Amino acid sequence: MAEHKHVATDKATGTATTGHDWDGIQELNTPLPRWWLYTFYACIVWAIGYWILYPAWPWFGGATPGILHWSSRGAVATEMAALREARSGMNDKLAAASLQEIERTPELLSFARAEGGAAFAQNCSPCHGAGGQGSRGYPNLNADRWIWGGTLEQIQTTITHGARWAGDPDTHATMMPSFGRDGLLNKAEMTDVAGYVRTLSGNAPDPAADLAKGKQLFADNCSPCHGENGKGNIDVGAPNLTTQVWLYGPTTADILNRIQNGGGGIMPAWHGRLDPTTIKALAVYVHTLGGGQ
Repeated sequence: MAEHKHVATDKATGTATTGHDWDGIQELNTPLPRWWLYTFYACIVWAIGYWILYPAWPWFGGATPGILHWSSRGAVATEMAALREARSGMNDKLAAASLQEIERTPELLSFARAEGGAAFAQNCSPCHGAGGQGSRGYPNLNADRWIWGGTLEQIQTTITHGARWAGDPDTHATMMPSFGRDGLLNKAEMTDVAGYVRTLSGNAPDPAADLAKGKQLFADNCSPCHGENGKGNIDVGAPNLTTQVWLYGPTTADILNRIQNGGGGIMPAWHGRLDPTTIKALAVYVHTLGGGQ
């Protein structure tokens, strides 16, 4: 396709051409709409103003700060300061009140549940679930089955110091022995104990289990922590084995795995990460989920 350049006026429209001609087809030099030009110029003015007022140009160690010295970090800090100021009165009341007073006072309870719920969503829900329903290895906080106790004070202690958290001398430190791995029980004995443990919650035992031997082995090895009837002991974090609420699963294989390997879950100590008032609000929130004692 050959291009020729000859500026002329288009007879049909009266518009000047650009002078470009492709095999007899001429390109008209139609001006842009005024509204489009004005918008374009306004955008240029806006951009220049933005460059002057806000951080925009790369510079040594960052960017030009702009006349307003605005930053997203500074904006968030300002909003957080305003929020703390707005909440300061209720936070002071929350800090001064006892856990029981908070639950008895509708205004404080509502505030504590709101603040505790926000803290739970950010810090606890990844393990315990958005509604505190738990999952395998993470306790259900709605079921009134507490490993370390479900009173307000006990929940606050657990949140504050965690469980088996290295570096906190006041953490819940006890854990289940590794009966199989450490050679405390052989395979047949562990099968007998697992079969007996399943009967404590009304489940059928493994046909290979000798329940009489399992009961005696349970009394000799497990009852010091779980109790003679398997009701558990919050002082040492031994779960109640007589319910259908299982932390690691109710099958024979699940129970055998716990007997074989022992151990226990780890929960962070939240003091130092959360302030005491937030921990107090979080304890109240967890206590009111439906399972608090």
